[in-house]
Amino acid sequence: MEVKFTPWRLAYIKKSDTPPEAGCVLCSIHQADPAHDAENLLLYRGRLCYVVQNLYPYNTGHLMVVPYAHTADLPGLPEATAQELFRLTRVCVALLHAEYQPHGVNVGMNIGRAAGAGIDAHLHMHVVPRWNGDTNFMPLIGGVKLVPEELSQTYARLHPRFLQWSAGVEAGVE
Repeated sequence: MEVKFTPWRLAYIKKSDTPPEAGCVLCSIHQADPAHDAENLLLYRGRLCYVVQNLYPYNTGHLMVVPYAHTADLPGLPEATAQELFRLTRVCVALLHAEYQPHGVNVGMNIGRAAGAGIDAHLHMHVVPRWNGDTNFMPLIGGVKLVPEELSQTYARLHPRFLQWSAGVEAGVE
């Protein structure tokens, strides 16, 4: 048996001993006290959407832009929410480029369980940085994806960039 070290998963394993939380996990993240944002990997709170790291990233820096509104209805999303969702998606791409210099970025939504949505009742946009060669034999043959940076390290790298960006927005310099 091959062993892979994934220390960031320990918190998830320990949570499996507790009863599941009622409600939507994406709603619970933004409804939590902002004092717990780092613990919840929440990087930025906007007016209508927030940015959070994916707890199970496809790659280092995998972010999600999530509307506060609990909905799976993309066509019915209010225009202002849709605009902020896409604006924050653009910001995520820019900040990921600044911090990680990826060779590319995947941006997209899985709408509905049949389309691959793990959380199908609450829309969210995935922003996944990609590097040439980041898909190798491990995920293709071994069914294992290696993420070389702990989630807390990613948060420590990206949170200051979001703070700097939001300070610019508040000052009128976006």
